[in-house]
Amino acid sequence: METAIPFFREQGSGAGVVCLHSNASSSGQWRALSDLLSDRFNVIAVDGYGAGKSPQWPAGRALRLEDEVRLLEPALTRAGDRFHLVGHSYGAAVAVKAALMHPHRVKSMILYEPTLFHLVAGADPLSSPAQGIWRAATDAAAAIDQGDGPAAAERFIDFWMGAGSWEAMPAARQAGIASATGNVRAWRDTLFNETFAPSALAALDLPVLLQTGERSPESSLSVARALQGLLPKLTVVALDGVGHMGPITHPTEVNALIRSFLDRN
Repeated sequence: METAIPFFREQGSGAGVVCLHSNASSSGQWRALSDLLSDRFNVIAVDGYGAGKSPQWPAGRALRLEDEVRLLEPALTRAGDRFHLVGHSYGAAVAVKAALMHPHRVKSMILYEPTLFHLVAGADPLSSPAQGIWRAATDAAAAIDQGDGPAAAERFIDFWMGAGSWEAMPAARQAGIASATGNVRAWRDTLFNETFAPSALAALDLPVLLQTGERSPESSLSVARALQGLLPKLTVVALDGVGHMGPITHPTEVNALIRSFLDRN
């Protein structure tokens, strides 16, 4: 397979901070954070596979979190020998995998509800705390199979943001999200089929800030609860009145916590 080159945005100078976005988003979601941190940090926000200006994952091949991390390698090189990781949702899951693959290079992690559903799904996702997202992603994938991208995007977005959220979006934003949601089956399978053992997280001897939203679905909150017993240097902050898309819907509050944590670490 030919080596893929990711697109990334870079701003500021200083210690490297690599930012990884959620599904159906792109590196652009971190513009406000980049502005906030660039006086002290070199902020590198990366587009994952199938997002923004990065390449699509080759059709017909299973995508793994390990593959997402390998795509990041040029950005990690730019970030230096030691760097911080910031991730939201799927991007936070990729961040955890990156730390497992590069444990001596990651100085700290800031995670907003990583979607590591394999930690809670067990053998039957439909009987697990992650059943909500399994059903939503499966329904969305079925809509994609029927050629109905907007219906797929509506099912996916309304699961994460609440009923009516899709309908309330401007048409231009809907178009971009509907296009990205074509990857929803790959996202689901990547997250539910990840194989690292929960016990592997105990080896991550680095400061971790885990942010959660009080209004988030059980699917992601169940993962956050599981991580509280697995990561040895974990600080948890629950945000009142905020949901799973907090870094996008409440950037001022979320970014202030990120800045404060990075300043201490």
